[in-house]
Amino acid sequence: MAYIGRDTDKISNVEVLDNITFDGSSSYTLQKGGSNFTPSSANTLLVSIDGVVQAGNFTVSGSTIDFGTAVAGTSTCDFILHYGIGLITSVSDGTVTTAKLADSSVTAAKITDSTITAAKLASGTVQNQSAFKNIIINGDMSIAQRGTSESGVGASDVYLIDRFQLDVNATPSARFTMSQDTDVPTGQGFSKSLKLDCTTAQTSYSSSQLIAVVQRIEGQNLQYLKYGTSSAQSLTLSFWVKSNKTGTYTLELDQAGNGKDYSQTYTISSANTWEKKTLTFDGDTATALANDNTEELEVNFWLAASSDFTSGTLNTSWNSTVNANRVSPSQVNIADSTANEWYITGVQLEAGTTASDFEFLPYDVNLQRCQRYYYVHATGNQILGIMWWYQDQVNNTIMHFPVEMRTSPSASAPSGTNNYRVFHNGSVRYFSGFSGLQAGSPHATTIDSGLTGSGSDCGRVETVGSGKMLFSAEL
Repeated sequence: MAYIGRDTDKISNVEVLDNITFDGSSSYTLQKGGSNFTPSSANTLLVSIDGVVQAGNFTVSGSTIDFGTAVAGTSTCDFILHYGIGLITSVSDGTVTTAKLADSSVTAAKITDSTITAAKLASGTVQNQSAFKNIIINGDMSIAQRGTSESGVGASDVYLIDRFQLDVNATPSARFTMSQDTDVPTGQGFSKSLKLDCTTAQTSYSSSQLIAVVQRIEGQNLQYLKYGTSSAQSLTLSFWVKSNKTGTYTLELDQAGNGKDYSQTYTISSANTWEKKTLTFDGDTATALANDNTEELEVNFWLAASSDFTSGTLNTSWNSTVNANRVSPSQVNIADSTANEWYITGVQLEAGTTASDFEFLPYDVNLQRCQRYYYVHATGNQILGIMWWYQDQVNNTIMHFPVEMRTSPSASAPSGTNNYRVFHNGSVRYFSGFSGLQAGSPHATTIDSGLTGSGSDCGRVETVGSGKMLFSAEL
């Protein structure tokens, strides 16, 4: 059979349309069974006129076929066939549906490296992935061993929520109430946040003064980042933040042991609205981090700073620390009004260039990670341990820690009338404090009350009321 134009790719699903009665026009209406018919494209039609197939020698718009020139009324339409898909030259964007793909039709060879991002994976789809991806400890602010609120902070460095310190320098006059709050971003799984509420304002800052919220990280927890090599990994920090004080804030990674830092800014755009922020920091290929239990990295959320820290050019890559380059000149002052508040939760620092879903840990696991740095052995009416005398006025009470602490901790036990008691020789003896608080080891410690007694005597010792026994091995 003779052809005019291009051939078609003939496949199944053929439909026979009504023949056209020509009248000398160039355009005609396509019909099937007497009703107008709209083909998917001109490439899907095969038309024969006077024994010559006109494959592709026409255009189609809706149900109208146009041959470009007049077709004589004496001509005869032999047939019109519609082939469904027909001649395929290219596939339009968005036209291939899931139903058109056979099972296993997309092979690994068709997926280029780095094409599938973390955002394309549903949470939990990757099994047996590394646990503890979050370098930050207690990023959901759920652990607060020291208490849930403390007022008048700002004269010195203060911990409240575990692992997060309010860091100040040169004694600024600003004061805050620092608390564990229940105001959290909706629908994200968080139940607690860290809140700073300014109670004494400070509108200007003298030399070296600063206010920041800080977490410090051990070097031995960072070795997999491969700093100091050509394979050094990037870090991505994500967090939720809220404040009435909109504007520019500075986030700094500080290599405390190496004298290097790297800063970026984030913006709180809407007042009193939880916003998620994500910042990515290149790996440091030049300098390794010490593999020990000392501080090797700080994450600094700057909240206010004197010109000593803001007068230079912000250091946006790993370089030697120059104070003037650490904080953005546009940094807000969170303490310029007693109306100011600042909240944060969901802090996650992880290897890579994308932020993944926040890693929620069981409460007991999160608590144990915090107890490496700070441990409340007893508070209120709780048992401290067993006290025994090996000679008059020399006694010991040994206490084992639930986890190995970072280093030999310092012990503290607030003195106060009848803060402590010992059940000894059938009686109760109250005392105000301990005379020999010893550092002990990362595993346990021994304390001496100074109470009189005879060698080999023993008794149960407890805290009472405001009595506490606390151990700190903070960085």
